[in-house]
Amino acid sequence: MNEMKLTVPYEDAGKRIDSWLSEHIDGLTRSAVQNLLSEQAVNADGKSVKKNYKLAGGEVLTVIMPELREVDLAAEDIPLDIVYEDEDIVVVNKPRGMVVHPAVGNWSGTLVNALMYHCGESLSGINGEHRPGIVHRIDKDTSGLLVVAKNDSAHQSLAAQIAAHTAYRGYEAIVVGSPREDSGTVDKPIARHKNDRKRMAIVEGGREAITHYTVLKRYRGYTHMAFQLETGRTHQIRVHMASIGHPIIGDPVYGLKKDRFSDIGGQCLHAAELTLTHPKTGERMTFSAALPDYFVEILQKLERMQ
Repeated sequence: MNEMKLTVPYEDAGKRIDSWLSEHIDGLTRSAVQNLLSEQAVNADGKSVKKNYKLAGGEVLTVIMPELREVDLAAEDIPLDIVYEDEDIVVVNKPRGMVVHPAVGNWSGTLVNALMYHCGESLSGINGEHRPGIVHRIDKDTSGLLVVAKNDSAHQSLAAQIAAHTAYRGYEAIVVGSPREDSGTVDKPIARHKNDRKRMAIVEGGREAITHYTVLKRYRGYTHMAFQLETGRTHQIRVHMASIGHPIIGDPVYGLKKDRFSDIGGQCLHAAELTLTHPKTGERMTFSAALPDYFVEILQKLERMQ
């Protein structure tokens, strides 16, 4: 049984428990939280609560996360770019366009389907039946590195590193415009958009979100940038850059509707570097993934525009 305990800040008093938990537990949707509440797998200060429970503030919520059930998903022989693998972890360079884990509308062709074929039964089960091994995610149209856990012990260690901000994740992107400073930090809280649950937004009282950025090269009307995540909120870099007036090119949700690169098929964002502590050996390890071809081609076009 895997329990998670969270203390509700007093400023969040009055919020519905299902909405609050879905915002504070990565990978747990509001409907999934409601299912847990229906199964009495969530309690507040030791007392079972219903999905319409309003938070008082200060209470300790205990969430009993689902155990691994038999996975009713197909293992698929999909080529994977394996950067590193041992008996505990797999580091994958995910291609642009691949969904990480199955969900409605994407039950096949995902990274999980490919991992099930590659790893067989050797994947952690902490995240339940549709997300075996998945410790953190990157968006469908974001390319690059992510680490997968091959057992529960590795999963718990890696998840703790991400929660404690000791796992370093470096990204590169091309944004619209030219930021004033060569480096800086965006520190703005992020939560679900009030009117569109598929979008994230800067929301007062949302989850802490901190993105550090550095300018790599300025072009005419665009900038190649590097990012370091201190937190890992859904769509964090995309939301933060849009919030300061420099959306990532090609971003269909937060980007410009009309731009020279608005039709490139998704945001130009790549998870280029990953540093973590090996869950068994304690060794500090750094992995890198070269920029994908589409990203390089855009940089070459920008060079010609100079």
